[in-house]
Amino acid sequence: MKTGIAGCGRMGAPMLDALRAAGIPAFGYDIKAPADYGKLSKAMTDDPDLFAKDLTCLFTVVRDIAQTEQVLFADQAFITRAQDLKRVVISSTLSPRYVRDLRARIPQHIALIDAPMSGAAIAAQQARLSFMLGGKTTDIAKIQPQLNAMGKHFHHMGEFGAGMSAKVLNNLLAASNTAMTRMVLDWADDAGIEESALLDLIHTSSGQNWFASGFDDIEFARDGYTTDNTISILVKDVESALDAAPDQADTSLPETVQHMIRRLKPRT
Repeated sequence: MKTGIAGCGRMGAPMLDALRAAGIPAFGYDIKAPADYGKLSKAMTDDPDLFAKDLTCLFTVVRDIAQTEQVLFADQAFITRAQDLKRVVISSTLSPRYVRDLRARIPQHIALIDAPMSGAAIAAQQARLSFMLGGKTTDIAKIQPQLNAMGKHFHHMGEFGAGMSAKVLNNLLAASNTAMTRMVLDWADDAGIEESALLDLIHTSSGQNWFASGFDDIEFARDGYTTDNTISILVKDVESALDAAPDQADTSLPETVQHMIRRLKPRT
């Protein structure tokens, strides 16, 4: 049974590494050349036909909806190219509305599970990701060995699509914490308060949050906004949450968070 990771970037590559370290037959696909992946190069390919051969379980870990479309239906078209495919696991953070609509577009004999994850690259590298799961219990049980290899916390939120709904709500909080923590640190600079002293205070006080507590470990913590980095993914994740907002919901606060993140400058 062959497991494939499509999209071996900052999250997908360490996930692939964790699967192989656990003895699971797993291979990666990316448009980058295998030689770019160092020790993982022998488990990587940029040839979609080679990747699709004997593939039974596909995890998609690409950046956004456009890349998901390419992987599933367009450029790589693994839904039709992989003749033995039995399960597709959506691990990218996408609009829940888009994810739910996939069921009507993918043959019924292919089980669909949404399994977005949280923890940033540091958790992927340490194989302690948190997964938010949507799908049938029997389908999730089939991929539990892979999940166990990559993560430590597993939350079954409901039917297919529920995991993604939970993830975008979680990421809405993460984006808010990111924007506000960065603003607080900037204001602390102006007040002459040392960064490390304030972060230590926040960690043990009422302002505690994941971003502040992990500031020295999260790889993008000091980045400014650019259109192709991880900070910009937070803007995309807030957009995914907004797409699933209840009718007549007040969206002014999430939109303000997006605006704040877009204005972030690198923090040295």
